[in-house]
Amino acid sequence: MKKRLLALASELSRRGEPYAVATVVARKAPVSAQIGDAAIISAGGTFEGWTGGACTRATVAAEAARAIADGRPRLVALAPDPATREREGLVVFPMTCHSGGSVEIFIEPVLPAPRLLVFGLSPVARSLVRLGKALEWETAVVDADAAASSFPEADVVATDPKDARLTRPWPSVPVFAVVATQGEWDEDAALAALALAPDYVSVVASPKRFAELAEAVKGRAPAGALAGLKNPAGLDLHAKKPEEIALSILAEIVQRLRAPGAAAARPASFALPTAAPAEATDPVCGMSVTIAGAKHTAEHGGRTWYFCCARCRDRFVAAPASFGAAVSP
Repeated sequence: MKKRLLALASELSRRGEPYAVATVVARKAPVSAQIGDAAIISAGGTFEGWTGGACTRATVAAEAARAIADGRPRLVALAPDPATREREGLVVFPMTCHSGGSVEIFIEPVLPAPRLLVFGLSPVARSLVRLGKALEWETAVVDADAAASSFPEADVVATDPKDARLTRPWPSVPVFAVVATQGEWDEDAALAALALAPDYVSVVASPKRFAELAEAVKGRAPAGALAGLKNPAGLDLHAKKPEEIALSILAEIVQRLRAPGAAAARPASFALPTAAPAEATDPVCGMSVTIAGAKHTAEHGGRTWYFCCARCRDRFVAAPASFGAAVSP
């Protein structure tokens, strides 16, 4: 993949934005795309790279959006005779170019990792960070006395619960919070965790201590927020050691994360297209051109004409009558 695409992928990942990578894996000449050509499509619809130009771009963009939405990769083909290319695992679309070639493109979604927010410096908190990183989640530690040197595995070490780095980076990113302060600043930590609106928040405390905490913050928490506090924290694994308690909590989080319908319950990170983009036919070469965002256009005879490239546009402008007759007004 070209350096500029790698840089874009790195930047999107750093910002916690989902995207898809589309790679040409097979071709049948004549087509402009070569094996290994690639593009990155962001959740916002930005298309950077090359998979074959106007003949493939609209289809690749739409399928990339669907891949980001459902989290599943797909192999798509564009061919002039779709019925002859059908096989298991391949989704075939008609090739709109008249060249007669075909192309296969693998589209892989890259979704942000879940985020684990750990409040406190207790042994359970330390174990949560270590195990969270083993799951390849983004982990953050929150405590006034937290030091980066004490949590080398953590992605974020924050001393202020209002640190901007703790906010959800993208609407679809699942966020889980665990209050493991265990007597140090339990009430304030619980309120800070609830303020970040995580998908899950649990408190590591005995039932008696949790009841005291809930009573103490009752008048300070947003209406209905206390119902979201989970205690006991984690699945009942009869855990004793800090590492075992952390494991039980992460097991409970994974159970919720993978539950049927869990992904659909989170906000969509972008608008999934419901219909193919409107297209026009280039009157010079006959290629299909996506109208939205078209770069090469010309006005003639009271209408707008769309072109695949500047060369086709220039030929049309020089002698529009030579091409206008080929396309119905």
